[in-house]
Order: sequence, then C-alpha cells, then structure tokens
Amino acid sequence: MVKWETSLFTKIILMLSLAVVALASRNGDFHYFYFVQQWLGSYCDQRGEKCCYPPTGKPGPEFSIYGFWPYYNDGSFPYNCGGGNFDEALLKPMQDRLRKEWPSFTCPQIGRKFWVHEWNKHGTCSKSVLGEVAYFQAALSLKNRVNILQALTRAGIHPNNRLYPLKSVKKAIARATGFHPWVVCNRNSQGVSQIWQVSVCVNKSGTKLINCPFVPKGPGDCESRIKFPSF
Repeated sequence: MVKWETSLFTKIILMLSLAVVALASRNGDFHYFYFVQQWLGSYCDQRGEKCCYPPTGKPGPEFSIYGFWPYYNDGSFPYNCGGGNFDEALLKPMQDRLRKEWPSFTCPQIGRKFWVHEWNKHGTCSKSVLGEVAYFQAALSLKNRVNILQALTRAGIHPNNRLYPLKSVKKAIARATGFHPWVVCNRNSQGVSQIWQVSVCVNKSGTKLINCPFVPKGPGDCESRIKFPSF
C-alpha cells in the first residue's frame, strides 16, 4: 500500500513537472500578433465605465493603440511571461508619440503605468523576437500604416452618431489594409452596439500584416448595424 501511494505521488509530481515545462516552453513562443486600436468615443461612452483625459487634455478624434498582443494559432495567448524588466528611460525618445498614439484613459489616469502593464503582460511574451524598444516601435509603426479613421472616412462612414452596417465597416477597413479586420463592439448607456476596437493580425516580426489564423467569438460581438459615436 505504501509503495503504491509512493508510486502514485511520484507520477503526479512528474506530470506536474512536465506541465510546467510545457507551459514555460509555450510562453517562450507565439505565432502572430493582434494589433488593436480603439475608438476613444466608444471607450468614453460605454455603459458602466468612465474615462479620464490625460494632463494634455482631450485628444482629437482618432483611433488610438489599445494593444499589441502575441497569440497562438488556436486563439489562445501567452501572458505575464516575465524576465523583461521595464526600463522607462529606453522609451524617452518616443515618449511624445506614445502619449499621442498609445494613451491611457483609465480612471484614475494611469499614464506611463499603462505601458508598463502592456509590456509586462504582453510584451514580455514576445521578447525573444522584439525587445522593449522594438516592441513599442513596431506598434507605433503599425499605427502609421493602419489608419482606421481614414479608411472609414473614405467609405463615407463618419463619427457622427449614426448607425452603419457592420459589413460596410469591415469592407472599408479590408479595402484599405488588404486584410479582413476583427471588429469588437461595446454598448453605450442606452444599450446601443457601437464600434470600439479594430484589430488586424501581424507576423511575428511585427512588420507585416497577415490573415488572422483565428478570430474569437463571444463578448464584444457586434450587431448587424453599429453606431459610430462622435468624440
């Protein structure tokens, strides 16, 4: 009886050890990025939430960077991979651009802590390919290339509080980027579905748009017609 219990205990320890090794191995790799932008008008007008403007005041009407997240092909993702201490001094040359293109509007206004959070949770899982500076530079470069507001404006879709067909929104972005986007909606205080986040997929080097291997379903799904709120 003692021998059987010892054998079982040994097997359990071995299985747990293998699981930890497998997880560590997986955390060190990924297949692609989701580059996510958000419409601040929707973030600041969502049900049950409040936004706070940075010390520089209310920004102009524009989509801003929300995240640059490594993913696996099956739709899962690594996070909090560790081993990549955030060094704010390294980002000083691009700090003005980050404040403009990758702001935080969480209350209370958290400023630079948002970049620390994004690096610690997501960036550290891509550090085998992109170090801290390269990670943020890649996101800023993609922001210049993926101009969501311009794509929608060219298609006659404006932030004027009107409802637009979801298909038209996706088509306009796909025409401008060459790739189908993942559009996430939230709801305003009246419960109306509105455009919030737009994501495109990017290769592991963070330089080239690709077709998304996986598009999640569930929370954030949009109605067939969605509001484009003013800001």
